[in-house]
Amino acid sequence: MDLSQTLLHLEQSLLMQSTRCNAEEVSHLLADDFIEFGASGMIWSKAQVVEQLPQDIFTPRTISRFTTKRLSECTVLVTYHCHSAASNSLRSSIWRKQDEQWQMIFHQGTISSMA
Repeated sequence: MDLSQTLLHLEQSLLMQSTRCNAEEVSHLLADDFIEFGASGMIWSKAQVVEQLPQDIFTPRTISRFTTKRLSECTVLVTYHCHSAASNSLRSSIWRKQDEQWQMIFHQGTISSMA
C-alpha cells in the first residue's frame, strides 16, 4: 500500500461507526497534541474528540478528491471532499509518522456547497 492509500484508509477509518465508537482506537489514531477546527466552528482537543465521538449520532460519510502533499519526511497534508446525506465539507488533515505509526495532529472541516 502506498502512502496515499495508507492515509486514505486511516481517514476512512475515522469516518466508520465502529472506529468512532471505540475510544481506544480513536486515541491510537490521534496524536496527544491533536487539535481540530470543526466545521461547526468549535475547536477540539484529542481528549474532547475521544470523549465526544461515541456520543455523536452516526452519519455515514464518503470521501472524494483525496490528495496528499508531503510537508516533510514525517508529515503529510491530506485534503478531500467529505459527503453525507445532510451536508458536504472540505477537509484537511496533517498526519505525522512517529515510531512507525501515523497519527493525525491536525484536522479542519469547512462546510461547502460543492458536491
